[in-house]
Amino acid sequence: MNTEHYTFKLSEKVTREKVSFKNRYGITLVADLYLPKNRNDQPLAAIAVSGPFGAVKEQSSGLYAQTMAERGFVTIAFDPSYTGESGGEPRGVASPDINSEDFSAAVDYLGIQKFVDRNRIGIIGICGFGGMGLNAAAVDKRIKAVATTSMYDMSRTMAKGLNDALTAKQRSQILEKLGEQRWLDAEKGSATYGPRNLPEKIEANADPVTREFFDYYRTERGFHERSLNSNGAWAITSALSFMNMPLLTYIKEISPRPILLIAGENAHSRYFSEDIYQAATEPKELMIILNANHVDLYDRSDVIPFNKLETFFREHLK
Repeated sequence: MNTEHYTFKLSEKVTREKVSFKNRYGITLVADLYLPKNRNDQPLAAIAVSGPFGAVKEQSSGLYAQTMAERGFVTIAFDPSYTGESGGEPRGVASPDINSEDFSAAVDYLGIQKFVDRNRIGIIGICGFGGMGLNAAAVDKRIKAVATTSMYDMSRTMAKGLNDALTAKQRSQILEKLGEQRWLDAEKGSATYGPRNLPEKIEANADPVTREFFDYYRTERGFHERSLNSNGAWAITSALSFMNMPLLTYIKEISPRPILLIAGENAHSRYFSEDIYQAATEPKELMIILNANHVDLYDRSDVIPFNKLETFFREHLK
């Protein structure tokens, strides 16, 4: 497939421009900047968007950014460090710190544009970048409002397994293997990559979650050549920093800035949003989308509550 393709059609109501900027670690991030065509000369509120984990800006985050730009916001959808068109070596690495920093770097970029009101910047994190976005908002007071959809806490998932099912013994065994993998990588002088994130073909007995992801990333609906979930794998040792660096330790420090958590009623990830809602301090809101699963909130424009997102950011980026 053509790597310049997008999984959604460009709206006639916006312009899209490729931009780049550096994060605090000197990694160059590549992003798409969306501007409403019908704007005047007044600086606008802005929103930075990223996710899902292993996706690229031509997929879900671009759709979100474009839709919010149609509604009058300056938006940016960026490829996280080490993935997509963004820099960073080796490729296919994730980091709770660096990926949280990526959001702040997007805020840096937005805040120095003359068409942005730097006191009115929010973020949207999708899936694993919901956790990164909340972490960024906790430490970066310039972020005035944060919304997540189908939020995953990647540090909790990697440290404890889905639904916290990993035993202490299993965790120890994983860490032993990751330590051994580091020796192997050191000997050959480069990262080793795991099996492809998603298979070439879906097995008849595949679990429902794998099938859900496959239906997005491996079909025309959501496939993109640069997406690790469509076409690649993470470095095997990528999980290491997530295993003992909890992302959401300081969730209460987002207050008094508002949090909006959106999750599907039938999403396997729903408990992440519910638990963060309990842990966070007001103002906070949890919105459960009836009959929706985790991946429905990636691209189903009839399911994603864009009206709610618009209202939330209009109110809190006044």
